[in-house]
Amino acid sequence: MPKMKSHSGTAKRVKVSGRGKLLRQQANRRHLLEHKSTRRTRRLDGVESVSAADAPRIKRLLGI
Repeated sequence: MPKMKSHSGTAKRVKVSGRGKLLRQQANRRHLLEHKSTRRTRRLDGVESVSAADAPRIKRLLGI
């Protein structure tokens, strides 16, 4: 049977941590930042872990 290919779109957006958690960036930090408060854009910094409900589906897409 051939090897399973990972979904390249998902692979670009999600990173697997050392402990196997799925990490993603938060939304709403790309454009139109001028009218968003500094507090809001700071809160959207950094990475979030993928919700438990979505994790199995994303793992399947990544071929994990």
